[in-house]
Amino acid sequence: MRRLFLLPLLLVVALSATGQVLMPAHWSYSVSNPNPKVGEEIDLIFSAEIDKDWYLYANEFVCEDGPNHTTMTFKAHPSFELVGKIRDIKPQKKHDKIFDCDVMIYRGVAEFRQTIKVLQNKPVIQGNTDYQVCTDVDGRCIPFDEDFSFDSITASGSATQGNGFQSSGQNPIPLTTTTPTDTEVHGPTLDKSILEGTPALEQESFLGYLLFAFVLGLASLITPCVFPMVPMTVTFFLKDNQTRREGIRKALGFGISIVTIYTLAGTLFAVLLGAEGLNALATHWAPNLFIFVIFIIFALSFFGLFEINAPYQLVNAADRKAEKGGWTGIFFMAATLVLVSFSCTIPIVGNVVVMSAGGQIIKPVLAMFSYSLAFAIPFTLFAIFPEWIKGLPKSGGWLNSVKVTLGFLELALCWKFFSIADQAYHWGILDRDVNIALWIVIFTLLGVYFLGKIRMKGDSEVPTVTVPRLMLAIPVFAFVVYLIPGMWGAPLKMLAGYLPPTSTLDFDLVAMTRSLNSKETCDEPKYADNFHLPHGLHGYFDYQQALACARQQNKPLFIDFTGHGCTNCREMEAVVWSEPQVLQRLQNDFVVVALYVDDKTELPEPQWYTSKYDNKVKKTIGKQNADLQITNLENNAQPFYVLVGPDERVLAWPYGYDRSPEKFVQFLESGKSKYRELYAR
Repeated sequence: MRRLFLLPLLLVVALSATGQVLMPAHWSYSVSNPNPKVGEEIDLIFSAEIDKDWYLYANEFVCEDGPNHTTMTFKAHPSFELVGKIRDIKPQKKHDKIFDCDVMIYRGVAEFRQTIKVLQNKPVIQGNTDYQVCTDVDGRCIPFDEDFSFDSITASGSATQGNGFQSSGQNPIPLTTTTPTDTEVHGPTLDKSILEGTPALEQESFLGYLLFAFVLGLASLITPCVFPMVPMTVTFFLKDNQTRREGIRKALGFGISIVTIYTLAGTLFAVLLGAEGLNALATHWAPNLFIFVIFIIFALSFFGLFEINAPYQLVNAADRKAEKGGWTGIFFMAATLVLVSFSCTIPIVGNVVVMSAGGQIIKPVLAMFSYSLAFAIPFTLFAIFPEWIKGLPKSGGWLNSVKVTLGFLELALCWKFFSIADQAYHWGILDRDVNIALWIVIFTLLGVYFLGKIRMKGDSEVPTVTVPRLMLAIPVFAFVVYLIPGMWGAPLKMLAGYLPPTSTLDFDLVAMTRSLNSKETCDEPKYADNFHLPHGLHGYFDYQQALACARQQNKPLFIDFTGHGCTNCREMEAVVWSEPQVLQRLQNDFVVVALYVDDKTELPEPQWYTSKYDNKVKKTIGKQNADLQITNLENNAQPFYVLVGPDERVLAWPYGYDRSPEKFVQFLESGKSKYRELYAR
């Protein structure tokens, strides 16, 4: 699923993931030549129409422990012979942040081709397609299997000998001659009479969505891209020759320009590029390295190495045009702010406007307006208030100290942009411990500077440490102390959007010790050789076995419908499950079972059954787990969390992808409360 996350994304709430069985991909089958000669080679064509906002993984790409490839498995038959492998026809490249690898996907339509050699007049070509579709809208990923049959081929000529084997080296699945047993499937039951409140991921109202966008706009101000732009903005509006009325007029124009740019550009990008295109632009190496260099240049300038004059000259030239009746200078400054903040704000913007890809226009436009309004208001106020700053002394060491402090902050925050490029392109240069070490040094120097032990060009002599300097040094040194445990695995969650992920650490002591604190299971879990739970948790991978243990221990059952290729499942485990208040509850208050819906392990034939949902035979662990989720809970998305009592009734509304630990704790506590109410003894 790794990945780089920004702090404001912790505010993002996934939309509804309950109560709907989805079929985002629709398959059709054809052949390149329906009337070949015996011995001739033809192409079998697998076509899929993919719903908006969804994408389908291709067959060929290299990603260790990554998402599920689309695979076609043929039943062996002497009437045909496979020639080569399945071929992907014009897939797209996508970088998967969770698995930290490049994958190949399809959007809109997909096409796969398999060449075969026809050996008989009426070839019997049947098999099964396993595939996975995902959406960027709310992070859901759904595995499927689809039976296929090519019945339209009629060959001419004499039959030839063939063995029906797959020349690609894959093992064929022989045609079965046995009849599977119709075993009744038990599982979680949604008894709405005992469920309280509304589903955990209920869709917001239109007004609530606009408020949500406004809050994200405010949150954007604390990102490392936006915050350093405040002093630059103030500097731009510090002009001796402008009146208060003129300053207010330009400040309002500045705010209106920000709203206009974000509303038009953000909506346009969403319509043209979609969420994937927005993300690709935000993580491209060129803009991030450019901003990285710009921040270093500003830092060196604030330290007194040189003065930056060219940008101000350009701005002044644009402003002279504005004096003739235009808004060029104001608009230029607003556009500069939007451009520099782009790498941090575009993932947030993408969450605001992503619904435009589904055909909605008015709602995303208004949402972008709400977002940009919250973003613009503080900058507009900063643009008005510089007149007050002009009344302060213009010279002296105090002003230089402010500039030097900003220089240290710019030098610390610039690594954020280098980290984006480093992770997106797998350079492996800026690991988490390297970034933390740089910050420890930078902020230690800043603290020493506050104490007057370091003097920069333009600084006044500090014979004694003043109270304001001491009060500034204390939180800086406290911050350094806070950083130090992060070198060995401390999560430093306040800085999650600023630092590389913990997976890049060379030595993670926290991960090594977590496994020492978990509870044992009732008995040896089935399939434990193939599956595992994160953070040292002990649990099960078979529903019936886990339910029996939950009954024995008199605990509610926590079901995790997950998948090997589910990127958002891994993200939930890393961000939410790792929280102490979540992890402790899972290991102490519940019996945990992870049901992998995409596992291909075939069960013994007596355990096969025919699904009541689609009348297909379920032979593997994954297909049976997926059928359990669909048949009993009317849902086929992952991650999907369910709390169950001893009689298999669901104790709380199922929970999906939401990176808020607090909401997840509420979900767990609601299930515990209902369990005590119904089954306490």
